Amino acid sequence: MAKIKVDLHPIYNNSNAIDKALLQAFEEAIEKRITEVEIIPGNGSGQLKKKVQRFLQMPHIKPLYHCIENDSKNFGRLFVYFKFK
Repeated sequence: MAKIKVDLHPIYNNSNAIDKALLQAFEEAIEKRITEVEIIPGNGSGQLKKKVQRFLQMPHIKPLYHCIENDSKNFGRLFVYFKFK
């Protein structure tokens, strides 16, 4: 099973680049029918993870994916799952 991995460490301080990277990953997942996107905001203070969670709750983004799962073993990682008919 293929998955897309998005590491946000290199662009942690650029809000527009974060949004663009996440949107590109979602578009690629939908286009290629990939069911899992792994997002790595890192541990840190949690600000980047909060930014990612706010992005995922946006009204035009939320209908694109099926569910979100926090990694139980690694606080700095999220999984976003897509469901295709």
